[in-house]
Amino acid sequence: MPPARPDRQRGSTLLLFPAALLIMLALAAMTVDSAIAFMAQRQLVNATAAAANDAATEALSDRAFYEGDRIELTQSAVERVAVDRVFQLVDPSRHHGLTVTAQASAPAAAGCSWTVRVRASSRVDELFGRAMPGSSGQVAVHGESTASPRQLDGGC
Repeated sequence: MPPARPDRQRGSTLLLFPAALLIMLALAAMTVDSAIAFMAQRQLVNATAAAANDAATEALSDRAFYEGDRIELTQSAVERVAVDRVFQLVDPSRHHGLTVTAQASAPAAAGCSWTVRVRASSRVDELFGRAMPGSSGQVAVHGESTASPRQLDGGC
């Protein structure tokens, strides 16, 4: 029987475990920060969608509708309704530097609908990103949605 040799590999796992643990913690932190940014972006997209729908219906020109049986939007009313709606729906403690723009585009051809486009952007704080080297601690998120009021007989 050959003589027993001392096992030189014994304890090598003990040296690798702290490195593996740090890598797993860093990956978990990035996962949490990505989830926070994704949720904030979804909130912003949902708010712009609701604002675009509300602006497309609430900013209708009464005069054009009742006097000419036409659907027309007023740019100032579109901006007012959309900006107000986004600020009502978005959590101000989460979204920093929130900017909202709204634009009403006239129909491209006869029989087509107006189009309302609402864009919003903000910055969201990361939970663990502030501790990571090279991170600003915030993530930029953007949302954009469009909506169109349609007449029953209209189509493009």
